[in-house]
Amino acid sequence: MRVVAQGTFDILHPGHLHYFREGKAMGEELHVIIARRSNVTHKDQPVLPDRQRRDMVGALDMVDQAHLGHTEDIFVPIERIDPDIILLGHDQHHDESDIEAALADRGIDCSVERASEREPQYNGELFSTGQIIDRICTERC
Repeated sequence: MRVVAQGTFDILHPGHLHYFREGKAMGEELHVIIARRSNVTHKDQPVLPDRQRRDMVGALDMVDQAHLGHTEDIFVPIERIDPDIILLGHDQHHDESDIEAALADRGIDCSVERASEREPQYNGELFSTGQIIDRICTERC
C-alpha cells in the first residue's frame, strides 16, 4: 500500500515525525509532498527554500520519497504517485470531502484519512513551526 502525506514542513518538529510515522505504519511506502512556497496561502509562507524542505523530509528514514508539489495543480503529484491513502495531518486546513470529490472527478481511487494528534511527552515540547519561530524570536532577537 502506498501512502501520501503532504504539508509545508518549514521547520521539522515532533508533530511532523508523528505524522510521518503514522503514515509509514499504514503502508509499505510513504511519499511526502512538500508544498511549494508560492502555493502556501493559508498561513505565512515558509522561510526555507522548497528544495531544502524537500531534502530534509527526504532524509528521514520513514520517508520513502519526498516530492515537491506542483506549482499550479496540487493533484499532479497525486496522479503520478497513485496512492492508496492520502493521510492529512490532524490539524491541516483541508476538508476531506472536498479532496475526495476532487479525486473522484479525476478518476483517482484512494481513501482520504486524518492522522491522529501527537500528545506532548514532556513540558515545553513545541509542536508547530509558528511556536518554534516565536520562541526563537523571544529568546534570540
